[in-house]
Amino acid sequence: MDPIKENNNKVYVATFYMFVDWVDFESYKFKIETLCIKEKTVGTILIASEGINGSISGQKESIDNVLKYIKSIGLFNDLKPKLSIAYGKTFKKMKVRIKKEIVSLGINNISPSKKTGDLIESKSWNSIVSDPNTILLDTRNYYEHSIGTFKGSLQPEIKSFRDFPEWASNNLDSHKDKRIAMFCTGGIRCEKASSYLMDNGYKDVVQLDGGILKYLEKVEKEDSMWQGECFVFDYRISLKHGLKEGDYDMCHACRMPITDKDKLDERYTREVSCPNCYGSHSEKSMKRFLEKKKQLDIKDRKQIKNYSND
Repeated sequence: MDPIKENNNKVYVATFYMFVDWVDFESYKFKIETLCIKEKTVGTILIASEGINGSISGQKESIDNVLKYIKSIGLFNDLKPKLSIAYGKTFKKMKVRIKKEIVSLGINNISPSKKTGDLIESKSWNSIVSDPNTILLDTRNYYEHSIGTFKGSLQPEIKSFRDFPEWASNNLDSHKDKRIAMFCTGGIRCEKASSYLMDNGYKDVVQLDGGILKYLEKVEKEDSMWQGECFVFDYRISLKHGLKEGDYDMCHACRMPITDKDKLDERYTREVSCPNCYGSHSEKSMKRFLEKKKQLDIKDRKQIKNYSND
């Protein structure tokens, strides 16, 4: 076993979001950030006039204290965070950012706090999406659904959520008479996407309540329609049923998830390239990647030496 990983500690990861009309959101940045730093949590929280979106990790009591404060802001009484467990590093540092959108679609006048598709609980999802008149839609980016998705889903080859409106216009407009059942990691992108579709004439739009993460938490593997693993935006990379840490790593050059088999490929070099991106980086980028690899190799040797001397 890797001595560095063996020495890592158990932490909790909380993901949460809520769309509300938040007029004085900017005044809360310092308060939330100060509390998070005090509680020694790491991660990112985005705040905007349309609400809050966050993923943070730390000790259970620290996570609870941060969430308790956010819920005490009257608008977020009904905040429903999702908790999972990780071991070792999850995020680099703690950031609270003021943004124009808490999830970027790039379309003005979308109001998820007022109008979204109907929420379908995890236990009812299979029967809903098994209807042949239903289009099962994965709203995530291509590198996310490349490692796992629901059986029978339609998977847009988009690089960014901001590409979704154009993709929908080109690929979904002829299906406005059908039910659109959409899903994403935690639910937030479906809130925006469903609101957008409804504004554009779609009558029957539903979404998976709590996203893939809630489904993997609540639905047993033997009853599941999920295939593969779920990409997450932290150092765990992917999660399995029961929200257990998955088997994927990440190429830090192109951000694509990679397997142990990929690491045996001659095109793989830690922090530099993988089979997905080999030969595609500029000379400037390659110099930067190689320098980062050098620094990480030095750091790893020091950690192993310190562990051996304990």
